[in-house]
Amino acid sequence: MQVDMRAKTETVDRMPRKTAKARRKQLSTSLIFMAPAFLIILVFMLGPALWSVYISFTNMALTGIGANAISWVGFQNFAHIFSDGEFLNSLRVSLTYLVFSALIGQAVLGLILALLMQHRNIVFKSVLGAIIVAAWVIPDVVAGFVWSAFLAGGPQSVLAPGLLNTIMSTFGLPQHAWLQDFPMVMIVIANIWRGTAFSMLIYQSALEGVQAELLEAANIDGAGLWQRLRYVILPLIKGAIANDLLLITLATLSDFTLVYVLTGGSNLNTELMTIYQYRQAFQFYQIGYGSAIALLIIAVGAVLALVYTRLLRIDI
Repeated sequence: MQVDMRAKTETVDRMPRKTAKARRKQLSTSLIFMAPAFLIILVFMLGPALWSVYISFTNMALTGIGANAISWVGFQNFAHIFSDGEFLNSLRVSLTYLVFSALIGQAVLGLILALLMQHRNIVFKSVLGAIIVAAWVIPDVVAGFVWSAFLAGGPQSVLAPGLLNTIMSTFGLPQHAWLQDFPMVMIVIANIWRGTAFSMLIYQSALEGVQAELLEAANIDGAGLWQRLRYVILPLIKGAIANDLLLITLATLSDFTLVYVLTGGSNLNTELMTIYQYRQAFQFYQIGYGSAIALLIIAVGAVLALVYTRLLRIDI
């Protein structure tokens, strides 16, 4: 009996060592198979990112002195950015574009659409969802040309009137060169049309996790639609709200193609930070200066992400 108990004790003592050894072997095997992916990330993502950080502190350029002799300039590029009126204008334009097209437009409209579709029949949800998502899945270039054609024409334009001006003339309303007369309004509306589907899908997924019993209990207690939304639904989906705000903020701050196709990048009233960066780096060939602007765009996104998590009290 004592021999059996001793054997069992030795077996139990060896089990943790065997488990730890098996775990180390499994981890080593996993790292071997993951090594190619890590190598690709290192070469094609982390490497260029670190190189971009480095050249933002240099005078690298494609022409002139910066092309012949690259030198370290420290924070000179960043100091020049904050004294550059065009950059400050692009920062103002980007934040305006972000607030109205993403934070107010996409997030709010996406939540409203998700709420409206929550208890609808499957046919209604499928048809409406397909129409909304279709605007999101098409390429930015295509979306830009679609809106250019929709807004084309005007009183003094040699182009044929687009669909919007055709509708205006049909009802006897004044026509406009929309992209010239109301450039910011037009790009905001275009971006809302373009990206609302993403927010809608996030909120639809989050609303599926809200228990119907809670809403029924709130309804029995006399809570109206607004009270149920404010005190029951929004607190339960605040994680999804934070994720949506973060993702659409980063996407909007990095937006380039849609606005560039619509405006040609020549209108200071719609010159986003990304368009300003593009002009400095690839039209004026100031690669170091353009890289510094790119870092500031990332910094703006990071600051806004922290603001969202603190306002919504999300742990990170």
